[in-house]
Amino acid sequence: MPELPEVETTCRGIAQHITQQTITQVIVRQPRLRWPVAETLPEILIGQTVLSVQRRAKYLLMTTQNGTLLVHLGMSGSLRVVTDNQLASKHDHIDIVFADSVLRFNDPRRFGAVLWTSEPIEEHTLLRNLGPEPLLDNFDGTYLYTLSRNRKVPVKLFIMDSHNVVGVGNIYANEALFMAGIDPKRHAGRIALARYERLAECIRTVLTDAITQGGTTLRDFVNSDGKPGYFQQQLRVYGRSGLPCRNCEASLSQVRLANRSTVFCRFCQR
Repeated sequence: MPELPEVETTCRGIAQHITQQTITQVIVRQPRLRWPVAETLPEILIGQTVLSVQRRAKYLLMTTQNGTLLVHLGMSGSLRVVTDNQLASKHDHIDIVFADSVLRFNDPRRFGAVLWTSEPIEEHTLLRNLGPEPLLDNFDGTYLYTLSRNRKVPVKLFIMDSHNVVGVGNIYANEALFMAGIDPKRHAGRIALARYERLAECIRTVLTDAITQGGTTLRDFVNSDGKPGYFQQQLRVYGRSGLPCRNCEASLSQVRLANRSTVFCRFCQR
């Protein structure tokens, strides 16, 4: 599944091409996504100008003068800018056409979403209960420490809960906890403030590095320009069960938390 860095990479990739551009056509080839695409979407969008492209959690928000198009990439979706003469492939479900380019939504598994709202976007049912963005100033160790008191959930699941903080998916939770030296199985409520300050810093660092390097290429993800990301080459624990720890060279361990693969070093993380 594309995680926050991949979505942020997509956001930056498409924004430079479609911001301040007017939509001239909308082609919906397959409306049956996670939620049905509105039959009136072409009528709504044609003639509108994209004022901004932003990200909230793993959602892409394309704001126009009349509302916001909200896009989620699902398990294997992508948004990319193509030339208007590039033929659509089997899983290219939606084209948003501009004068000189086409924004194309591709989703083999159809778990993604393309939704329209004319209401304030922060009040949308998919967004209103989300936690803070991990790259903004209102996310820090004090916030995590305060929220975690008396919580018995493993800290990995605590930071992956989008009600607590958005965008820390499985890959980056593994990496941040390793960098911070925290056992992913430890109860969230049993971690001290100083360690949460370190963890918040590591979450920010891991996500920022992944964005800088273009996102992590896993399975089906490609960037908006069709090029893969490179952060997977830097992964220290995710996908490396049984291999030597990059710090102490002991074999990395693996357990499953909430049915998610969790790789850690039993010596470096406590």
